[in-house]
Amino acid sequence: MRDGYPSDDELRENFEEVLAAVLSGDGPRTATGLDDVTQTALWAIFKAYPDVTPELVDAAKRGLAGQLDGSNAARWEADMEKWFQEREQRKLAREQQERAE
Repeated sequence: MRDGYPSDDELRENFEEVLAAVLSGDGPRTATGLDDVTQTALWAIFKAYPDVTPELVDAAKRGLAGQLDGSNAARWEADMEKWFQEREQRKLAREQQERAE
Protein backbone atom coordinates (compact mmCIF):
# COMPACT_ATOMS: atom_id res chain seq x y z
CA MET A 1 0.00 0.00 0.00
CA ARG A 2 1.31 3.41 -1.01
CA ASP A 3 1.85 6.05 1.62
CA GLY A 4 1.15 9.53 0.24
CA TYR A 5 0.99 10.78 -3.31
CA PRO A 6 3.33 9.73 -6.13
CA SER A 7 6.12 12.15 -6.96
CA ASP A 8 6.22 13.96 -10.29
CA ASP A 9 8.86 11.50 -11.49
CA GLU A 10 6.65 8.56 -10.48
CA LEU A 11 3.70 10.14 -12.27
CA ARG A 12 5.77 10.61 -15.42
CA GLU A 13 6.92 6.98 -15.24
CA ASN A 14 3.37 5.72 -14.67
CA PHE A 15 2.12 7.86 -17.55
CA GLU A 16 4.75 6.52 -19.95
CA GLU A 17 3.91 2.93 -18.96
CA VAL A 18 0.17 3.44 -19.39
CA LEU A 19 0.66 5.37 -22.64
CA ALA A 20 2.76 2.52 -24.04
CA ALA A 21 0.07 0.05 -22.99
CA VAL A 22 -2.82 1.91 -24.63
CA LEU A 23 -0.78 2.52 -27.77
CA SER A 24 -0.41 -1.25 -28.06
CA GLY A 25 -4.13 -1.89 -27.48
CA ASP A 26 -4.06 -2.72 -23.78
CA GLY A 27 -6.43 -0.95 -21.41
CA PRO A 28 -5.19 1.63 -18.95
CA ARG A 29 -4.52 0.28 -15.50
CA THR A 30 -5.89 1.88 -12.38
CA ALA A 31 -4.20 3.19 -9.25
CA THR A 32 -1.54 5.05 -11.20
CA GLY A 33 -1.95 8.37 -9.44
CA LEU A 34 -2.93 9.97 -12.74
CA ASP A 35 -5.85 12.39 -12.51
CA ASP A 36 -9.20 12.17 -14.30
CA VAL A 37 -8.16 14.48 -17.14
CA THR A 38 -5.12 12.37 -17.93
CA GLN A 39 -6.95 9.06 -17.46
CA THR A 40 -9.78 10.20 -19.75
CA ALA A 41 -7.27 11.09 -22.47
CA LEU A 42 -5.59 7.69 -22.09
CA TRP A 43 -8.96 5.94 -22.34
CA ALA A 44 -9.65 7.88 -25.55
CA ILE A 45 -6.44 6.45 -27.01
CA PHE A 46 -7.43 2.95 -25.94
CA LYS A 47 -10.88 3.32 -27.48
CA ALA A 48 -9.42 4.65 -30.74
CA TYR A 49 -6.88 1.82 -31.06
CA PRO A 50 -5.58 0.99 -33.67
CA ASP A 51 -6.57 4.32 -35.24
CA VAL A 52 -4.78 6.50 -32.71
CA THR A 53 -4.13 10.02 -33.93
CA PRO A 54 -1.25 12.24 -32.86
CA GLU A 55 -3.87 14.63 -31.46
CA LEU A 56 -5.05 11.99 -29.00
CA VAL A 57 -1.50 11.38 -27.82
CA ASP A 58 -0.91 15.13 -27.52
CA ALA A 59 -4.11 15.46 -25.45
CA ALA A 60 -2.84 12.80 -23.05
CA LYS A 61 0.51 14.56 -22.75
CA ARG A 62 -1.26 17.86 -22.09
CA GLY A 63 -3.33 16.09 -19.45
CA LEU A 64 -0.20 14.96 -17.65
CA ALA A 65 1.36 18.41 -17.96
CA GLY A 66 -1.79 19.91 -16.44
CA GLN A 67 -1.66 17.47 -13.58
CA LEU A 68 1.97 18.24 -12.90
CA ASP A 69 1.57 22.03 -13.03
CA GLY A 70 -1.69 22.00 -11.07
CA SER A 71 -3.85 23.52 -13.82
CA ASN A 72 -6.13 20.45 -14.03
CA ALA A 73 -6.88 20.69 -10.32
CA ALA A 74 -7.38 24.47 -10.52
CA ARG A 75 -9.83 24.05 -13.42
CA TRP A 76 -11.72 21.35 -11.48
CA GLU A 77 -11.94 23.57 -8.41
CA ALA A 78 -13.21 26.48 -10.50
CA ASP A 79 -15.81 24.22 -12.15
CA MET A 80 -16.97 22.98 -8.74
CA GLU A 81 -17.20 26.51 -7.37
CA LYS A 82 -19.27 27.56 -10.39
CA TRP A 83 -21.53 24.52 -9.96
CA PHE A 84 -22.11 25.30 -6.28
CA GLN A 85 -22.84 28.96 -7.03
CA GLU A 86 -25.32 28.02 -9.76
CA ARG A 87 -26.93 25.50 -7.41
CA GLU A 88 -27.29 28.16 -4.73
CA GLN A 89 -28.80 30.59 -7.25
CA ARG A 90 -31.34 27.95 -8.33
CA LYS A 91 -32.22 27.29 -4.70
CA LEU A 92 -32.73 30.99 -3.99
CA ALA A 93 -34.86 31.39 -7.12
CA ARG A 94 -37.03 28.43 -6.06
CA GLU A 95 -37.45 29.86 -2.57
CA GLN A 96 -38.41 33.27 -3.96
CA GLN A 97 -40.92 31.66 -6.31
CA GLU A 98 -42.44 29.65 -3.45
CA ARG A 99 -42.78 32.79 -1.34
CA ALA A 100 -44.42 34.62 -4.23
CA GLU A 101 -47.04 31.89 -4.67
